[in-house]
Amino acid sequence: MRAIAHFINAKSVSEGARKGQVFDPNTGAVQAEVAFAAAKTVDAAVAAASAAFPGWAATNPQRRARVMFAFKALVEKHMDELALLLSSEHGKVIADSKGDIQRGLEVIEFACGIPHVLKGEYTEGAGPGIDVYSMRQPLGVCAGITPFNFPAMIPMWMFGVAIACGNTFVLKPSEKDPSVPVRLAELMMEAGAPEGVLNVVHGDKEAVDAILAHPEIKAISFVGSSDIAHYIYSHGTANGKRVQAMGGAKNHGVVLPDADLDQVVKDLVGAAYGSAGERCMALPVVVPVGKKTADGLRERLLPEIERMKVGISTDPDAQYGPVVSAAHKAKVEGYIGMGAEEGAELVRDGRGFKLQGYEDGFFVGPSLFDKVTTKMRTYQEEIFGPVLQIVRTESFEEALALPSQHQYGNGVAIFTRNGRAAREFAQRVNVGMVGINVPIPVPVAYHTFGGWKRSAFGDTNQHGMEGVKFYTKVKTVTARWPDGDVGDQSFVIPTMR
Repeated sequence: MRAIAHFINAKSVSEGARKGQVFDPNTGAVQAEVAFAAAKTVDAAVAAASAAFPGWAATNPQRRARVMFAFKALVEKHMDELALLLSSEHGKVIADSKGDIQRGLEVIEFACGIPHVLKGEYTEGAGPGIDVYSMRQPLGVCAGITPFNFPAMIPMWMFGVAIACGNTFVLKPSEKDPSVPVRLAELMMEAGAPEGVLNVVHGDKEAVDAILAHPEIKAISFVGSSDIAHYIYSHGTANGKRVQAMGGAKNHGVVLPDADLDQVVKDLVGAAYGSAGERCMALPVVVPVGKKTADGLRERLLPEIERMKVGISTDPDAQYGPVVSAAHKAKVEGYIGMGAEEGAELVRDGRGFKLQGYEDGFFVGPSLFDKVTTKMRTYQEEIFGPVLQIVRTESFEEALALPSQHQYGNGVAIFTRNGRAAREFAQRVNVGMVGINVPIPVPVAYHTFGGWKRSAFGDTNQHGMEGVKFYTKVKTVTARWPDGDVGDQSFVIPTMR
């Protein structure tokens, strides 16, 4: 059986007796074992990163950018290999896996411009003979804890910006699909990064707690569920670390009566069911305004859902594949049963879906609920599966209130031809990322990603300039070069008169 080791100081390390199983979601079979890190393994990874930091931080930004350019080229060269490996462990179809990798590469492209974005500010003549300037400097050893649903994109969101800024990095990816993060670290070394700049450790809560407690780790970035995000944030900050922790989501798509329903349906099917709904920016709740809009939307949705093809991840015609694990399949199907018990109308039931020849795979068929209310647990909580819920409303104000008052505030979309309504919605909605006729409003890499409320803990977002700010600290210098003798020493704070 294939063994997946840690990657520390550019070497495979598999010490320790504890291991986890990695499944093939298409068949349900165990395909590999992954080593689980104890605290001493995390210590070894941090020691390697600490040893590499002084030299890497002293490397000029242009040379660090060249490593990013080389890394980008290598990932592109190995795209097919990486996508197949990703799909084999996660279950998403190959096209989705390539999209996962490509969106990560877009952040690497942003990181290639690090010499420009690290430039500080300068004020000449702030006072008599006094100049003031600032510089951004790296923090030291940083860490990332990433989820199973984007095993390429989210690690690259984190380590790409961190390493370009001059930090070294310890990555703890999901133990469910750990192979791609290790392969990315290998490619980073091949691109020219020194040993110890990027390290990968696998594991569970023991590894996470070791990262949270380690005194040499200066900053931690996390993406996952909200309960764990809160745990990471509270414990990390209590230990004096800078923390950004992105949590769960329940994204809404508001459909106004003037929207193009045919286009909305196409957008919804992709946004709700793509990647089996295992996206924090999926669109699992649609909010039509008015009975006519709701009835028309439902009428158009049903045939599109019926035509959807669920298949193995290597099937080029499949629109989505299995979910990541048997436990997650049971959780999603449990929510479907709960929704029916709560009184929502189960229009399409995806439980018990079987794919011929792959009966033991972790497949869930597309499900659709109508007449969902805000009091239902299935509305209040994140399902994270191929389940779409229709929540009917009678007015713009009622529709605006739903995402604004929900505990999660990651993303939201509005579908309309009315520019004034869209503008007002974008200004007033209490959500961090807004799409206007865009169902999955993930910002481009040179902007920034982050939700509000229980979708994010910390005050700095992922990637873009917010990422640069997170992975650097500002030093401000006030300089005076007097002519001739210094004269009497002053013991007062200099003023700018």
